[in-house]
Amino acid sequence: MNDLAQLHKDANVGSIFVYTHEAHPGENFSHLTSMEQKQSHAHALRDELEVTRPILLDSLDGACHRAYGSMPNMTWIFTRAGIPVYKSDWTDCKSVANAIEYFLDGVKRRKDGMRLAPFRVERLDFRTQDREAFYKGLERNGPKAVEEFKAAFGS
Repeated sequence: MNDLAQLHKDANVGSIFVYTHEAHPGENFSHLTSMEQKQSHAHALRDELEVTRPILLDSLDGACHRAYGSMPNMTWIFTRAGIPVYKSDWTDCKSVANAIEYFLDGVKRRKDGMRLAPFRVERLDFRTQDREAFYKGLERNGPKAVEEFKAAFGS
């Protein structure tokens, strides 16, 4: 997502990361109980994943996360007027890139004098599942996170 944000920054496309909560708390990164702890966890995630986009912290009770659907890894794209034009319950760089390029093309077509009328689309996208990388990420939080996930969803 960092590369995608960088690619489109000259087109005035902003990108932020909203840090909501620990999806799989463990011994190393436990359930969040303070904003100071949340900020520390967000900084650790930023450093580990090399996130270069601004990171905003959701409130401790997760008000922003709940308001936008409560999915664990969502992506939203809004117009400058705050109108949602893309919503995905899982972040996939190819899907997000496709949406950004489509909407930037719409901006260009409008500037070229085309009359465009909005319409809604639903589609099913596919993301790559890398179990090994996922479990490596869980291990970052601690053995408890791995065991709880395996117990809930299998290996």
